[in-house]
Amino acid sequence: MADDDAAPTAEVTGADQPTADGEPTEAAEATEASDTATASEPAPAAPTSHVQLALIAGLVLMLALSGLTGWLAFRAHQSSELADQREVFLQVGKQGAINLTTIDYTRVDADVQRILDSATGAFYDDFQRRAQPFAEVVKQVKSKSVGSVTEAGIKDQTADGAKVVLAVTVDTAVEGQPPQTPRSWRMLISVQQVGADAKVSNVEFVA
Repeated sequence: MADDDAAPTAEVTGADQPTADGEPTEAAEATEASDTATASEPAPAAPTSHVQLALIAGLVLMLALSGLTGWLAFRAHQSSELADQREVFLQVGKQGAINLTTIDYTRVDADVQRILDSATGAFYDDFQRRAQPFAEVVKQVKSKSVGSVTEAGIKDQTADGAKVVLAVTVDTAVEGQPPQTPRSWRMLISVQQVGADAKVSNVEFVA
């Protein structure tokens, strides 16, 4: 009867029993391997949102437009400066032609000085040497001439000068002589930038 009253002994399954040398069972090894594999797998990267892509695209477009706007503004500024300089050279060439062809014996010294004031370089040196004899001849014959520019244009232009082609008509009157027929000339006047001013540097009469 004592044996029948003894507490039942719990059975241990083969899967729960350790091996003789203390190593874990196959089930434990499989569980551990599964846990290790799960821990080593990287988490999937979060996809880039459409908002982020739109912001990046907008930034790139804005930078491109800013660069284009700056380039266009620079070119427009250059073009404006070139046009302004072209107009200055043209006006100096026209005024130079008028100065050279408008001479009055009653004020020839002032006329000569005006030509010198608007001249530079070799032309200035050459005209200065001839100025006094020229003025004396004008006074002796008592001549008056008035020039007018009928056409003018830029032939060549550089950063600091231009060649101006002009058609000029000159009316000349000599005291005591009958009126003369107006004469037409074509001139090629070189204009040179001198500091803040532009001046005549050479004069040619062309066919």
